[in-house]
Amino acid sequence: MNRFCLLALATITGFMATAQDKTVKEIQSTAQRTIADDTAHKKGWKTGGIVSINIGQGGSHNWAAGAEKFSFSTAAFLNVFANIKDGRRTWTNSLALSYAFVNASSTGVRKTDDKIDLLSKVGYGLNPKFDLSGLVNFRSQFTDGFEYNYFGKGLQHRISGFFAPAYLVVAPGFTWHPVSYFSVFASPVSARFVFVTNDPYSYVGPNGNLPTGERETPLAANYGVDTIRKVKVEVGAFASAEFNKEIFKNVLLKSRVDVYSNYLRAKRLGDVGDGKARPQNVDVFWTSVLAMKVNKWLTVNYNFDLIYDDDVRQFGPNKTSAGTQTRTLLSVGFTTKF
Repeated sequence: MNRFCLLALATITGFMATAQDKTVKEIQSTAQRTIADDTAHKKGWKTGGIVSINIGQGGSHNWAAGAEKFSFSTAAFLNVFANIKDGRRTWTNSLALSYAFVNASSTGVRKTDDKIDLLSKVGYGLNPKFDLSGLVNFRSQFTDGFEYNYFGKGLQHRISGFFAPAYLVVAPGFTWHPVSYFSVFASPVSARFVFVTNDPYSYVGPNGNLPTGERETPLAANYGVDTIRKVKVEVGAFASAEFNKEIFKNVLLKSRVDVYSNYLRAKRLGDVGDGKARPQNVDVFWTSVLAMKVNKWLTVNYNFDLIYDDDVRQFGPNKTSAGTQTRTLLSVGFTTKF
């Protein structure tokens, strides 16, 4: 009887061990397949994105040190992508939209962020790290932007808007992607179109003559665009580098820098001299988002944008010089991925 019990126990234990081992292997196999599906895009469409909404409010009453009686701010951004892969052929698309404003009792509503950025790239793999590629990039903004103390006279002057300006780059070239989270696209010859089609003059006074005697500069001229043609065509070299990785646990960094060198002669506001082409004056567009996840829904976001455009002459003592433009936004709010 004892021998029978021991034999039965051994048989049951062996069966349970075999079943458990099979279950463990199935779990491991499923986990590995899930990880592979999440990190490797082999074929077909892959889509997703992230949306974030941030809101802030402040107020004061009889505050001796001085503060806004009321302020309200909100910021939102949407980042989506749709990519397809079929053998050596790829097509990647990304759209970044952002908008933010602050409403303060002393100044009213003023925007602090406004961006439309669409990037589409097709590629054909020459080897695991190099693709023959073609890229199209469009950038603009949603609403008007203003200078609120024009000529130091307290005048509100429109300095930007939807399609004022807008940039379109069409570039054939090569893409180098040594790792999954970093890539560089380069094009020795590309076309860039700069549009100012939305109210290219934007004068405050009649025909650009202010009552104080100053003569206004047309909005389009600030971006090197002729007010009659409303579009400027450039030919030059273009390069774009992208980085997208979780650099620490729950900390994601997404960054892109574009550079452009115009081979053609360009008439820039405030230029003096021979008017020759200046390809060494490279235009730079750099945008970065650092997202720090607090929990499932709450994140801290830091946005940084830097632009240097040699044709944008709105800076300096006489408002006729190029300058480095920067914009930052730190926000806390609701974020979700899909």
